[in-house]
Order: sequence, then C-alpha cells, then structure tokens
Amino acid sequence: MVKHVIPESYREALIHLRDGDFHIVAGGTDIMLKYRNEADLPPKFDRDVLYILNLDELKYIQSEAHVWRIGALTSYEMLLDHPDLPEVFKAAWLDIGGPGLRHVATLAGNIANASPAADGIMPLYLYDAQVVLESCGGSRTVPIEAVITGPKQTAIASHEMIREIIIPKHPFNVTQWLKVGTRKADAISKVSFCGAAHVEPGVIHELRFTLGSVAPTVIRARDIEGSLKGLLISELKTKTAFVLNAYSERIQPIDDQRSNKHYRHQVALNLIEDFMTQLIKEG
Repeated sequence: MVKHVIPESYREALIHLRDGDFHIVAGGTDIMLKYRNEADLPPKFDRDVLYILNLDELKYIQSEAHVWRIGALTSYEMLLDHPDLPEVFKAAWLDIGGPGLRHVATLAGNIANASPAADGIMPLYLYDAQVVLESCGGSRTVPIEAVITGPKQTAIASHEMIREIIIPKHPFNVTQWLKVGTRKADAISKVSFCGAAHVEPGVIHELRFTLGSVAPTVIRARDIEGSLKGLLISELKTKTAFVLNAYSERIQPIDDQRSNKHYRHQVALNLIEDFMTQLIKEG
C-alpha cells in the first residue's frame, strides 16, 4: 500500500529520502497528470509519496553580486513578481498554464520532470544555470544540461532532491522568447526558442540560442556560439547559412499529436534566422 509522508522540515525530508523510495511531490502539476486515475479515485502512484510543498525554507529568491539563487519550492508566481529577474525568464514563465497553476508549479519541478517541451527550463540553458542537488550525505552542484539527460530522465539520485537553482547574471542587451503552440499559453509547445545577445559597440560578445521540443533535451550549441564571438554585426549576415546548417544537423524532432517533425525542423531554423536578422537590422 502506498504511504504518504508530509515532512515538517527540509532535513526531515532528506532523511525520508535516505531511508525510503519516494516520489517527491510539490505543486504536482506534472506528476499528478502522469499518475492520474479515474474521477474520484486517488492517483495511481507506484511507490510512496513525499509531499514537500509546505517547506517554506525552500521558497526564496536571493540576488547576489553575480548570481540569483532560487529555492526549489519557489512558485512561478513568486518568480514573476520579483523585480530583478531577467525579462526573458518572465516571458517564458508567463506561457506556463494559468495563474492558478503558476501559484503551485515550481521551476525545480519542471527540471525534475525533464520534458524537452518544458517552457520554464529554456532560459536556464541560456544563462548557464546550475542545480544544487542535496542528500543526507552532502550536496553537489550540476549544470542544467547534465541534470536532464533525456525525456523524463535525470541524473538526480533517488536519495537526492533539488535544493536550489543558481542562475549566473549576464550583460545581455538583446533577448527573445518565442513559443509556437496551438495556443499562446496553457498548451504544450510545438517548438520553443530563447535567444540572447550581448552586442556592444557593434561587436558580438555573446550570441546564444536554445531550442525546445525539437530533440530529446533542450538544444544549446556552445561550439557554434563560440564561432560567433568577436564578430562585427555587419559580418553576421555572412555566417547565417553556416549557423542554420550547423543547427539543422542537431535538430531532431519527432512526430506526435501536437505536430510533425518536418514542421518543427523548419520552424526551429526560422526562429534562429529571424533572431539573427533582428540583430543585423538593429546593428
């Protein structure tokens, strides 16, 4: 029989994870769908459940000199209300469901669910976010791309949980979030795009893209980005074909009920090209 545990502290939660095998449930906006049952029946969980949404010690946003620290149980609505977080994050987070869902859904939950279509995690890749994983035996800090290893697959051990997300601060002066879906919000993305650039004066210091829903994990190509550093904006047009060809090889979408792979592939390339064109025009 499935057991349900509500710890009174974060430390107690870690002890339960050390001693048992649990599903961790906070807002439950992803996991409750996965294990949903017929009407009026409890979810069909296959192991014990650890409810942690009551742990206020993991609900925080700290702004430091070079990073933001976000507690694992900080809701999306709390994040959207924070005045200092980058607008590209807020644009992506506003496309997650409606206000009711965002009051309980968490960024850590999106990471643990490991969906390649998750809107909330897209800016994390763009900003080199790191995830702090903790257990009774200690903690480790892991880059976001090493935490999510495939669809619904993570490097989080059964005795670990996410304590916080660390987001470095960057001097980007051009950013963009775009979601292609059946509806603007409250719908799973067919293709999603994040772009960021630091251009000054007329020189590309950083140019980054992330793509969602078009591969087993979010795509970010650091090697391609590195080839664009130091270019003049006026030189960027000559690199467009190279960038599109390079990304074309890495975009590996699937056919599903939301869209088909050919559409996703072309739309992803269009979004990259549009962002580069915008930079060239704005000079």
